[in-house]
Amino acid sequence: MSEDPPVPETRVLAVASHVVSGYVGNKIAVFSMQSLGCDVAALNTVQFSNHTGYRQWTGTRVSAQEITDLYRGLKQSYLDDFDMMLSGYVPGAPALEAVGQIAQELRAKAAGDPGSFFWVLDPVMGDNGTLYVAQDVVPVYKSLLSHADLILPNQFEAELLSGVEIVDMASLSRAIEVMHERYGVPHIVITSVSLTHPDHPISSLSVVGSTMTSDHRARTFKIVFPAIDCYFSGTGDMFAALMVVRMREAVWKTAGLMSTASWQSDDGVDALDLPLAKAAEKVLASMHEVLAKTSEAMDAKMKRVPAEVLRGGGAGHEAEDKTLHLLKSKAAELRLVRHVDSLRFPKIEFRASRMDIKGSDV
Repeated sequence: MSEDPPVPETRVLAVASHVVSGYVGNKIAVFSMQSLGCDVAALNTVQFSNHTGYRQWTGTRVSAQEITDLYRGLKQSYLDDFDMMLSGYVPGAPALEAVGQIAQELRAKAAGDPGSFFWVLDPVMGDNGTLYVAQDVVPVYKSLLSHADLILPNQFEAELLSGVEIVDMASLSRAIEVMHERYGVPHIVITSVSLTHPDHPISSLSVVGSTMTSDHRARTFKIVFPAIDCYFSGTGDMFAALMVVRMREAVWKTAGLMSTASWQSDDGVDALDLPLAKAAEKVLASMHEVLAKTSEAMDAKMKRVPAEVLRGGGAGHEAEDKTLHLLKSKAAELRLVRHVDSLRFPKIEFRASRMDIKGSDV
C-alpha cells in the first residue's frame, strides 16, 4: 500500500533525547515523522546507551552552550528553514532556556508570514505525581508556554503548568481553561488522562484536547481508548511526533488555515471538527496498533525466556531479578520499524466526543 505523503514539503527541527538502542525521544520522533514524509533535523539533548527504564545506562547530557552552538551551525549554513519544531526532553533549566530561545528566534523570523512556523512543545517534567527533572525546570516551561502553538502535557504536567489539581473532569476542564487564558496557548492536548467517569471503562484511558477561540475560551473534546496492560517507554514521544504530522495534515486539508496564525480555527468551528481533534484520532489509531503489536511480540519473546529466570530470584536474589527486568524492558521496546503501515495507514476506531467546559459529557 502506498500513496503520497500526507503533508506538503515539511522541514521539522526535533529537539529531544537520543538512545543508541531502543525507541524513545528522537529515535521515535525522527523515524515516525520521516515515515510520513517530513524532512527532520535532529538536535539530540542527551546521548544514552538505552532509555532510563532499564534502570542502568551510560552516556552524556548536552549543555546549553552545545545546544546553542549546534543551532548556530545550522544558521551559518542556511539550514534553519524550519516549518515546524518539536521539543521533548531537555536536561535542565539552562538547556531548556536555550531551546526556548531557538523556538522564539524561529518564530520571530516567521513573523511576517502567519502560519509558516508552528512549535509543538512537549513539556517533559514527570508523571504519576513524580517530578523527574529539577524543580527549576518548571518555571522555565511556564515562561515558554506563551510562545508555543501546541502543548502536550500529561495529566501531572498539566497540573504543574496550570496550578489546578486534576481530580475529575471539571477540574481537568479548568486546567485547560487556565492554560488558554493565562498563557494564550492556542492548542492543548492532555495525554494519558486517567479519571473515574461513567462512560470510561476501568481499563481505559483518554486524551482531552482543546483549541481556544479568539477570546481564549476552550473548545474541548475527548477521545476514550482501551488501555493495554503493559508499561511501555517512549509512548509520549511517539504521540508528540505523530501529532506534528497529523496536525499539519489536518490543517493543510482545511482551506486557508495554513496561512492563519497558530493554525487557529474560526470560532464557529465545533470542537469535534477541529483539526486538532482529527489529528488526535489518527494519532491514537496508530498508537493503539503499534502498542498492541508490541504487546503481542513481547508475550512471544518472554515465553522463550527460561522458566527459572521468569520466576525471578525474589528477596536476596538481585541478579536474577535484574536480569528479568532487563529482558522485559528489551521485549517492551516499541515495534515501530516492523509496523510502518500502522503509522501511515491507521484504522481509526476511537472518535472524539464533545465535553462541555463544566465536565459534563454530551
